[in-house]
Amino acid sequence: MLSIQRAGMWKRISAAMFDGILLGIAAVLFALILSWALGYDGYIDTLNERYDQYGAQYGVDFHMSLDEHDQLTPEQSANLDAAYKALGEDDAAVYVAGDARTGSSLTLIIVSISILLAYLALEFVVPMLFKNGQTLGKKIFSLGLMDTEFVRVNGVRLFIRTILGKYTLETMVPVLIILMIYFGSLGLTGTIVLLLIAAVQMILTLATWRHTPIHDLLAGTIVIDFPSQMIFDTQADMIAYKERQHAQKAAAQPY
Repeated sequence: MLSIQRAGMWKRISAAMFDGILLGIAAVLFALILSWALGYDGYIDTLNERYDQYGAQYGVDFHMSLDEHDQLTPEQSANLDAAYKALGEDDAAVYVAGDARTGSSLTLIIVSISILLAYLALEFVVPMLFKNGQTLGKKIFSLGLMDTEFVRVNGVRLFIRTILGKYTLETMVPVLIILMIYFGSLGLTGTIVLLLIAAVQMILTLATWRHTPIHDLLAGTIVIDFPSQMIFDTQADMIAYKERQHAQKAAAQPY
């Protein structure tokens, strides 16, 4: 009789923490490589020099939040407009920035791509190589991954689990909301959405029998205790096994 051998919660937490540390290290390394390739440090240094120069000249702060901007007096607003005009007429500033938001955009792009590459490397490529849906953390703690039909996960399910679930919904959406809250473009609404995402994730992980977080729910996958779980290579193998079990059970029935 097929049954799901659920992974222990402490093992899952330990594996997730280990993978999280590796993911952070990989993301930082990818960010350094991208920063070097794009000349990001020189770009930011030049941009900050121009911000400091015109900020001091006109007595303004280019890094103010939207709330602070809304509280400016008419005189301060005029000074800020004059500072932006001077910045726009500076050839060096225009070359490296174009406008005052480009530096932040480039930072967000580098962070987003770095995290994406880290997820692809550690949560997609490595599990595909192990062929059991195992990350390095899962491998160490003897955990595995299968679909809800007891079949080994394929590339499509793993991609959905990693990119749509873990990267997009569980990482980048909260990151963007936090950034928008920080810069003042989202207030109470952003906080509520962030808390709702965290609550849904916690409920799905702790309250469901299979301990199914968002990424597993989307991909139709289950984290299992790998040594004790029977996993089939294909759905046809699983069906054939069930048919054999049924035939054996029928043959053993007394008439």
